[in-house]
Amino acid sequence: MGIKFAPLRIPLERRLQTLGVLQWVFSFLALSQCCLIAFVFLLFTDYWAVSVLYAGWLYLDRETPSSGGRRSAWVRNWAVWRYFRDYFPITLVKTADLDPSHNYLFGFHPHGVLVAGAFGNFCTEATGFSRLYPGLTPYLLMLPFWFSLPFFREYIMCGGLVSSCRRSAASVLGRVGGGQVAVVAVGGPPEALDARPGALTLRVRARTGFIRLALTAGAHLVPVFSFGENELFDQVENPPGSALRSAQEKLQRVIGLAVPLFHARGVFQYSFGLLPYRKPIYTVVGKPIPVERNDSPSDQDIESLHKTYLDQLVCLFEENKMTFGLAETSHLELI
Repeated sequence: MGIKFAPLRIPLERRLQTLGVLQWVFSFLALSQCCLIAFVFLLFTDYWAVSVLYAGWLYLDRETPSSGGRRSAWVRNWAVWRYFRDYFPITLVKTADLDPSHNYLFGFHPHGVLVAGAFGNFCTEATGFSRLYPGLTPYLLMLPFWFSLPFFREYIMCGGLVSSCRRSAASVLGRVGGGQVAVVAVGGPPEALDARPGALTLRVRARTGFIRLALTAGAHLVPVFSFGENELFDQVENPPGSALRSAQEKLQRVIGLAVPLFHARGVFQYSFGLLPYRKPIYTVVGKPIPVERNDSPSDQDIESLHKTYLDQLVCLFEENKMTFGLAETSHLELI
């Protein structure tokens, strides 16, 4: 199969969109390693004091990622995020008003390979979250490991990313006065291993931790489905039970991170590479499910709310699937 190259004459706007997504992919896949290398390298230069002082800062600031982070409105409004949005493009779809006097827990589905929809909608203002939901402040939960990496942690916290540990989520959702939104990719890293075009499998049946969290915090639950999330990358075939899937799952248990072997297109050609395909993403935010605070929820309480949530999630998908390009015969598979 030959390589399909991009045309030489492409509008500047599209070039800038590709550049915006390139820096996002770089941030996801390589920026943390570069930051760590820079931190270590400085120790062996005349600027060793920078790393030493920063190490002290890391210790003093160790609780910040689990207590709301340190967001920056300036970073969230960078022009690069608008080019990032328009590359796909990404659209945030509102289906109901959300009262800012309450706190909310958004369940984001599906995880996809790099959670592009969650990042674009909730870590930037490119799709107009604050305009659509005035009075609400979103926080995207991310694995705690990433907040131990020097310099990189500062960057991701600017977008509103916080640790996904229980204490962090409880800190966000426990704030008096409402207006806080914790966004969790319910399927987690394991779901990334199923992300490929056409996939509609969600790992939610055994995921009840977020339900318990919503109950103990009294946070209203909101299902969110991101149509197109799984269309962005192809993935090396890794069916359950295969040697590759077994190795990926074992690695995920050891390091806590999924390692999907994904590919799509490149910067100057469309045949291979790590840039996502230009496929539209429609992130649909559903109606809130009222939740009364329960400091000691029983298994029955959790099971009942979990069932209600799954019913609402399926309903959200079914009501919107044909609007956003899926066939009437397409249905979610909940495992």
